[in-house]
Amino acid sequence: MAMTGAVDLGGIKDRAEAQRAQAQRAQAQRDPAQSDRSDGAQPGTPPPGAPPVASGASVIDVTEETFEAEVLNRSMQQLVVVDLWAEWCGPCKQLSPVLERLAAQSGGRWVLAKVDVDANPRIAQAFRVQSIPMVVAIVQGQPVTAFNGVRSEAEITSWIDEIFAQVGNALPDAPAGAAAPEPEQSDPRMIAAEEKLNDGDFDGALAAYRAVAEAEPENVEAASAARNLEFILRAQAHDPNIVETASPRDVDAQLAAADVLLLSQQPEAAFDRIIDVVRVTNGEERTRARTRLLELFELFDPAEPFVVTARRKLASALY
Repeated sequence: MAMTGAVDLGGIKDRAEAQRAQAQRAQAQRDPAQSDRSDGAQPGTPPPGAPPVASGASVIDVTEETFEAEVLNRSMQQLVVVDLWAEWCGPCKQLSPVLERLAAQSGGRWVLAKVDVDANPRIAQAFRVQSIPMVVAIVQGQPVTAFNGVRSEAEITSWIDEIFAQVGNALPDAPAGAAAPEPEQSDPRMIAAEEKLNDGDFDGALAAYRAVAEAEPENVEAASAARNLEFILRAQAHDPNIVETASPRDVDAQLAAADVLLLSQQPEAAFDRIIDVVRVTNGEERTRARTRLLELFELFDPAEPFVVTARRKLASALY
């Protein structure tokens, strides 16, 4: 859970304060009467550092200028979950509606702050964003935990509950009576699949995950588990020496070598193997290599830099 101190949010706050001071100086030049105010604030605006007035909104759009008020100050009273997204990000469009729905259902227990990283690069830099979607929980002005990629509604609910279990006491002024939502019942089919996996019955676990994914195409967790297990079982069945012995034009051998490389945490090398096959083949063999590469892409967040690079190389090899 601990993430406190891992990122520096002070720079965003300092920049917002500098912009506010600049705006106040400009206003004072236009209206000298304003310079008599001891706090330098405009009439009707809260002094710097004051918590924002509660609007009741469960989802708010945040910019670099509003970050201090809407995220840092608000987090002194209420859990703020920051959703870092971009318009071009496909997984973001899967995740954001789930987050928005859960925020609306929380009864004010927490608020979702949405940040477009393209429009607000300094916020992305402060959080050291490497891939999106990235979701960060802020309590008392500090990030406490985060995750990347798409998560199911049940996973996000569990994540939120864990945050409140560990740092809820740091939010004494959270809305009274905002009871935690009832925990979602675990899917017995997923539990059974996991038990098979833990017992070493990999084929049985794979069949169980596939059954859930086929029955519920929207079940991201089951589909992801099935894809990962399919890959692991296939990769483990290969001779590791295939990486060194595979002929450049032997499609089956090169696909096997790519599996071995990926299993050993070398995704760039694995993808390059298959892209090389695409370059030197045509017809059915090229289609088979391309299809396998697209399947391997699905094992990762599509925003991962090595996936983005490999997709670019694949397009060049094809066209």
